[in-house]
Amino acid sequence: MDEPRIVVRKDGPYRVEGGVPIIRAEIVETDQGEPIAWKDGPEFEPPDEELVELCRCGRSSNKPFCDSTHETFPFDGTEVADRGPISARRQTWEGEENIVLYDDLSLCSKAGFCRNVRTGVWEMIEEADDPQVREEFIAMVGRCPSGRLAYAVLPDPEPIEPAFEPSVGVEPNGPYRVRGGIPVVSEDGTPYEVRNRQTLCRCGQSRNKPFCDGSHKIFGFTDPAMPAEREPAS
Repeated sequence: MDEPRIVVRKDGPYRVEGGVPIIRAEIVETDQGEPIAWKDGPEFEPPDEELVELCRCGRSSNKPFCDSTHETFPFDGTEVADRGPISARRQTWEGEENIVLYDDLSLCSKAGFCRNVRTGVWEMIEEADDPQVREEFIAMVGRCPSGRLAYAVLPDPEPIEPAFEPSVGVEPNGPYRVRGGIPVVSEDGTPYEVRNRQTLCRCGQSRNKPFCDGSHKIFGFTDPAMPAEREPAS
């Protein structure tokens, strides 16, 4: 348990190993509702420092931590997400200045960083010869929490990723934002592809478990994710 890892327990919570910090991760929006940045912190204090388990069913009374509610109200946490490489699923959009946009729609968590009130990254890539557009495009792609979006500059086809320290961010009324290349594995040890940016479902409703598919917005999942002095479940 010394190395960072997230274990998806069968029909149960996520077990977070390796001392990964659990932090608040809030989306900052403009007055017009445009997502423009992430605001991180403060850090949550788990009820048990030796065994950190995060709620996956969406019903815990001690969110974001598991309180075993999934045992009282059975939770179907069947994992259905593709375990193959993102490179086999993504679409490629070629634009100006040798920039390519990679898009894996199956990973979308509906965070909304891909668009603003004026345009979207798919249109901006066609204007990437403009330095200001290019800079904004790169920033918007890098804020995508699920890793659905990435970009590269040819002739090197490898995606250019932001550098992140390992952390699990708890988004208010949303998923877990996982950064820094933390491996995610099933309870039997079967791995998913290690990625720099991922979003894990915490409402229990995703159709792409364990990853978020935006279902928390459809089903009205609520949890303000405030770490302020919550008492451990009794």
